[in-house]
Amino acid sequence: MNQKIRQLLDQIEALEEDLRLAVHDQETKTLFKIKGKRVEFEESIRQTHLGLKKSFLHWLVTYRPQNLITGPIIYSMIIPLAFLDLCVSFYQFACFPIYKIAKVRRSDYIVFDRQQLEYLNFIEKFHCTYCAYGNGLIAYVSEIVARTEEYFCPIKHARKVLAAHSRYARFLAYGEADDYELKLEKIRQAMDDQTLHAAKTSDDATSN
Repeated sequence: MNQKIRQLLDQIEALEEDLRLAVHDQETKTLFKIKGKRVEFEESIRQTHLGLKKSFLHWLVTYRPQNLITGPIIYSMIIPLAFLDLCVSFYQFACFPIYKIAKVRRSDYIVFDRQQLEYLNFIEKFHCTYCAYGNGLIAYVSEIVARTEEYFCPIKHARKVLAAHSRYARFLAYGEADDYELKLEKIRQAMDDQTLHAAKTSDDATSN
């Protein structure tokens, strides 16, 4: 990858991060405030949410029957999901320090806050918690696998990949054979630097 492409990728990532922060900042200013693990709405909005909540009986009567029928199948998936979570978490705990790869924080991907929404009844909150875990877990696992791929085989595919992970754009071109081992080592060194930076940032945050 030439220097210009790398610079453009860095600029795109910086702009995407700025946009994400700006959108989140706008939402928190206009809709809610985050205080620790709590998400708080203005009292008028909270009361409106409470007024919109459906009772369990009303929800049960109006709920789509096909959703109730397939519910046991959906929730049985918690077993393979939890097993995947355990296995992948153990893998990165055991191997990432050896590879000098920064560990992925589960809390960055698996977020539980929808249960604080007052317009949801307890069944809807349970659904949201399950979905947050499932989708957050897949994103968490994807990032762990992406960092593993970047360390061992940072080569793009010849065919177009749909929804490639965030690290894929920095991989070497398919068939880029010149100085492959040297380029691979540079990529690994860059990952080492990211790990050291992450550790320093964590230490600074702890000391403050």
